[in-house]
Amino acid sequence: MSGLSIFFILIILILVLLVRNIQMVPQAMVYVVERLGAYHETWETGLHFKIPFIDRVAKRVSIKEQVVDFKPQPVITKDNVTMQIDTVVFFQVTDAKLFAYGVERPLSAIENLTATTLRNIIGELELDSTLTSRDVINTKITTILDQATDKWGIKVNRVELKNIIPPAEIQDAMEKQMKAERQRRESILQAEGEKHSQILVAEGEKQAAILRAEAEKESAILRADAVREQKIREAQGEAEAIMLVQKALADSITMLNQAAPSDKVLTIKSLEAVEKMADGRATKIIVPSNLQGIATLAATFKEVADSSSDLQVK
Repeated sequence: MSGLSIFFILIILILVLLVRNIQMVPQAMVYVVERLGAYHETWETGLHFKIPFIDRVAKRVSIKEQVVDFKPQPVITKDNVTMQIDTVVFFQVTDAKLFAYGVERPLSAIENLTATTLRNIIGELELDSTLTSRDVINTKITTILDQATDKWGIKVNRVELKNIIPPAEIQDAMEKQMKAERQRRESILQAEGEKHSQILVAEGEKQAAILRAEAEKESAILRADAVREQKIREAQGEAEAIMLVQKALADSITMLNQAAPSDKVLTIKSLEAVEKMADGRATKIIVPSNLQGIATLAATFKEVADSSSDLQVK
């Protein structure tokens, strides 16, 4: 093999070696690089070159928020009730160097710290408070874990109590209590519904009675108006009839006076007048004692006629 071939082979090996030591850090990742076994630097997103046989990537760290679901932990409340609680921790690496060198197995450290903190907090609470104070417990655990993990380069964003599992006998008692509460609420709602229905029915009956009374009132008013109108019209008709009769009588007397009737006509008219006055309308009738005297009867009729004429004129 010639020296030229050896040279090209060396060049190729060097190029391969250089290419293999070019590192590309993806988004949301950081690399912890050591040089000769000691921490050198932290690579962020982009292209980087490490010196062969001198530099090495000691740890690849994700800086995205991570979620860890820890298994249930036994805890004891202040009133000596043992229950199982499992937690969910949301955290994010903020310092890759501290995360790589601060603690061995960071996730296991977070789990143990969470269990210890949870026992301390629940030990100060009774069962009822534990079941109704999840937000308070979550806030306390988050604050304690966040302070404790700062030296590990970890930021604890929040901690959630996933499940709180009390003993079986307590679960049975709670279920019975919840059932009784549901039945009580159901009874209250049913009673309120019946009450509301009765109110609606009573209101409807009240409105119907009011409408019936108003209708009867209107009907009575209309009937009374009709009767009154009928009586008024009858009275007006009778009055008009009387006026017409009186006018006709007065006109006949006037015409009779103007005609200057003879004694025989006066006699006949006198007899007719006596007959009409005797029908019960006149209150006083003057009858001459000597009915055989035609002149006397005629004079009497004339006197009555003149009196009627005077009344009509007045």
